[in-house]
Amino acid sequence: MTEELILDLLTSNIIYILAAIFLILVILKGVRIVSQSEKHVVERFGRLHSVLNPGINFVVPFLDVVRHQISILERQLPTASQDAITKDNVLLQVETSVFYRITEPEKTVYRIRNADSAIATTVAGIVRAEIGKMDLDEVQANRSQLISTIKSAVEDAVDDWGIEVTRAEILDVNLDKATREAMLQQLNAERARRAQVTEAEGQKRSVELQADAELYAAEQAAKARRVQADAEAYATEVVAKAIAENGIEAAQYQVALKQVESLNALGNGNGKQTIVVPAAALEAFGDAFKLLKGGA
Repeated sequence: MTEELILDLLTSNIIYILAAIFLILVILKGVRIVSQSEKHVVERFGRLHSVLNPGINFVVPFLDVVRHQISILERQLPTASQDAITKDNVLLQVETSVFYRITEPEKTVYRIRNADSAIATTVAGIVRAEIGKMDLDEVQANRSQLISTIKSAVEDAVDDWGIEVTRAEILDVNLDKATREAMLQQLNAERARRAQVTEAEGQKRSVELQADAELYAAEQAAKARRVQADAEAYATEVVAKAIAENGIEAAQYQVALKQVESLNALGNGNGKQTIVVPAAALEAFGDAFKLLKGGA
């Protein structure tokens, strides 16, 4: 009797222990804690049932199974390089980088097998298509606009995959060797042309300044001649007025004055000189002195 009681107690204890273990297992299976950087995709009987967000979540034990644990952190695709041909038939090698994050993991896991590869392929195709619409100069000058266009096109393409493209970058645009050499020759020719234009403009400016200087000198000379002519005209007018008022005596007075000034200039010359004056001239000078004396 005692052995049977002990056996019954052991059996009861084992059942209780198993029940406790089963309860703990049910609790562990029914409660799912998801970290802040993840989302979990839950399947029930092999089909999508729900998506567990960060925090504490409850599922049906043994029926609901977490099949995918998806990180929702932003990701960067490896730098990709692809060839593209511009509208003016220039071969370019474009290096791109794309940043994205998964917003709807249920779409990502069931609609695309390899998201990174699919996005990289999509970006390559869009880059080739967009660059094919532009000339080389437009690609170089409007890189920010090209990046914005590529980002928008990629977002539309990957929307069905539950992916958000956060940023797209064109890291570098390289030209093939032949195009680089041709552009270098063109650049050198343009520099030479600008140097010639600058030199020609300098020569033109020098000629203009020289012409302006000569014109200014001519204007000043003309002004001086005009002032001199005005002075001579004024003197002539004064003499004419004096003659008109005083008659022939005023004219004789002016002539005598000029004769005396001339003789005085000859006498004041440098060195010793002898002045020979004809007798008729002496008489004329005498008359001039008389006039001057009388005028005084």
